[in-house]
Amino acid sequence: MLEYIVIMAIGAFASVLSNRGVAVFNDGFRPLIPQYFENKISRAELAAMSFAISFGLVIGFAIPTSIAATIILIHCILLTTDMIGTFTPDTTTGTIIAAVLGAAYGFLILAGLQFVVDVFAMLPYNFLSNLGKVSGPVTVAFAIFPAVAIGYQQGFKKGAIAAASTVLVYFLVVRFGIFKLGDFTIALNAAGTSMLVGMIMMIAFASQTKSSESKNNENLTAVFSKQVERIQKNWPYLAVMGALLAAGTSLSIVAGDPTSLGLLAGGESANAAMAAFARAIGFIPLVFTTAIVTGVYGTAGCTFVFVVGLMFNGNPLVAAILGAVVIVLEVFLINAFARMMDKFPGIREMGEHIRTAMNKVLELALLIGSAFAAEAMVANVGALFVIGCYLLNRTAKKPIVDLAVGPVAAIAFGILVNILVIIGLYVLPVAA
Repeated sequence: MLEYIVIMAIGAFASVLSNRGVAVFNDGFRPLIPQYFENKISRAELAAMSFAISFGLVIGFAIPTSIAATIILIHCILLTTDMIGTFTPDTTTGTIIAAVLGAAYGFLILAGLQFVVDVFAMLPYNFLSNLGKVSGPVTVAFAIFPAVAIGYQQGFKKGAIAAASTVLVYFLVVRFGIFKLGDFTIALNAAGTSMLVGMIMMIAFASQTKSSESKNNENLTAVFSKQVERIQKNWPYLAVMGALLAAGTSLSIVAGDPTSLGLLAGGESANAAMAAFARAIGFIPLVFTTAIVTGVYGTAGCTFVFVVGLMFNGNPLVAAILGAVVIVLEVFLINAFARMMDKFPGIREMGEHIRTAMNKVLELALLIGSAFAAEAMVANVGALFVIGCYLLNRTAKKPIVDLAVGPVAAIAFGILVNILVIIGLYVLPVAA
């Protein structure tokens, strides 16, 4: 019951925040909210844009990834609540409707995920375990995204230095990353640690670009003071959202990203927390910058609430309290961040490069992981099917986002294999 209460509360509250324009999850959608409040676009246009930006990711990326791990990737909930909030009227009645629909969606996604697992168990060939391979390369490959972001912003040479350092740290942690402290054994996660090193290098390189024309550079805190004030005024609502997300993560019903989701599904909550922490650091410039400019915060903030939930896995009450504290601290540190952005414009510009690098790495890693998953179902043919779907999708009149093609293709291939088994065109290999 507690799991359903938390997930329904997340769905309801996130929908309300979206409906009132307080916070949305999709970084690409956040800059559109002020246009509605400035009467530059209608509510219907805002809703249509929300649908266009988020729907493909929910269907093609978030839900398949969640099914593969049997834990809900938070994108499943929060991208949909972005849509629910904007599709409902900007009135008191509309806000109530948004809350009801959000809660109902949360219930259905949690109940439906278990239903899907049960359906898989009844298939002639249960390929659910094979789908777990989809997120395999993501866990490792995600460590390289800071180096890719450095390459985009600083050029190939610095990107290559960061990439080499990332790989070197990975091997060093694999070799020397296990420590014993009395009766306790601490094992560092190679992917998470190497990603953290890459993040530090990314920030160090970006901070070297300083503003030499201070007179011509308008101060962010002065120019966007009203937007910052609007966010900080809504801190109680954001605190509740942070508490709910941290509690949901602590209960292992949601995860903030595919990397930590895969680790959490494998019972590695500590390593998942490290990976989530490194990722959250990368989201600070992106979330804070868009928040300062728009006056709309991220539903999950800079995603540190997921780190809290993973650190206190199995203890939702403590996670909820600390999750609320963390997101409130974020909100009131925005001014300090803005002042730093004025001194280091390179860090301010880093947000877009981080987002691009993450998407590129995820796209390729999910494609490779999906090919692995399909290959595990039927050798040789599986990779052919996934790669074929990926390339053919680019020729479609209405292609789905590249990020989503791999997981969708892997699921489609599993269904195809079951159909072939049922009609007798494929015989399952006998287990040794």
